[in-house]
Amino acid sequence: MASTIKFILLSLTLCVLHLNFCHGQNAVKAGYWFPDSGIEISDIDSTLFTHLFCAFADLDSQSNKVTISSSNAGPFSQFTKTVQLKNPSVKTLLSIGGGSSNRTAFASMASQPTSRKSFINSSIKLARANSFHGLDLDWEYPQSASEMKNLGSLLDEWRAAVATEAKNSGKPQLILTAAVSFASKVDGLYQYPIPSVSRSLDWINLMAYDFYAPDRPSTSTRCHAALKDPSGQASGSSGIADWENAGVGAKKLVLGIPFYGYAWRLVKANNHGILAPANGAAGPDNGVKRYQDIRTFVAQTPGAVVVYNSTYVCNYCYAGTTWIGYDDNQTISTKVSYAKQNGLLGYFAWHIGADNNFALSRQGQLLTSFQDKQFPV
Repeated sequence: MASTIKFILLSLTLCVLHLNFCHGQNAVKAGYWFPDSGIEISDIDSTLFTHLFCAFADLDSQSNKVTISSSNAGPFSQFTKTVQLKNPSVKTLLSIGGGSSNRTAFASMASQPTSRKSFINSSIKLARANSFHGLDLDWEYPQSASEMKNLGSLLDEWRAAVATEAKNSGKPQLILTAAVSFASKVDGLYQYPIPSVSRSLDWINLMAYDFYAPDRPSTSTRCHAALKDPSGQASGSSGIADWENAGVGAKKLVLGIPFYGYAWRLVKANNHGILAPANGAAGPDNGVKRYQDIRTFVAQTPGAVVVYNSTYVCNYCYAGTTWIGYDDNQTISTKVSYAKQNGLLGYFAWHIGADNNFALSRQGQLLTSFQDKQFPV
């Protein structure tokens, strides 16, 4: 009985907190930055963004505290101050985890109230000490029903803690977000804790990319971040629909857009469409190419052809046996328009250092009905 009463009180508290922090959320035009992204903080054109994510803080598996490595301490401490020189209104968030982080450490931390408290308290302290306006969780990915349940507890306790901290300090509440799978179930198996996501996070960043890569294995070319897929396979639009069907409102969803692509090696140079036979990556690093490098490839390669495919909503280019799927200006325009038309909160880019002199960032900026608009969450 005592545990039931405790749960009811926590639920009521979170409902009140939800009303307090979700009175209205500015539309999101965001991007991620990290120290090795190829761009200095001072060179970021922050006027093109409403929010910037600084990646990544680490999780200490022994103490369950959030930490910043010594090599990142300086840049992270100056991040907010520097990007606000060009855009005083831009909000910054400290992102924790990332694709190369230890998922086991996150699962262990989230499994116990004491370790969750260590994580939460240290994250708040670190965000305030480094002048961030919010915190972003990038746990890729919970791998069981119990881990998803523990994630829900973490999010609810995190929200309660930031509300208490704001009340005690007199400062605005920290923004809380999470980078999540493009669909509401990881690998189609493990359902995110929908009620906790809805009530405790300001929004979620849908990682609507990396659906395909040359090493998975791949026998044909694919657009790794297609907005649509007539075969019914993974796509940005199917992920958005899935999250909404699961119960998360559109105004909690921010669509992820990649500023990079993948290069496949064609089996035959004269067969170069989407789903053309391929036998792995063209080039190192599994064929990953930044947008700026793709533009250089197109400009400097004789006979290079660029194609926009409106069925999938993606771009690709090819020359000889090299085929690259990526997002270009027309793809960005269509995706941002789709997000607006379907009532999403906004979009984010991974990552801004891969852009070509902010060309893609400006393309998103051109569609500015997101800007200065309040969406009731």
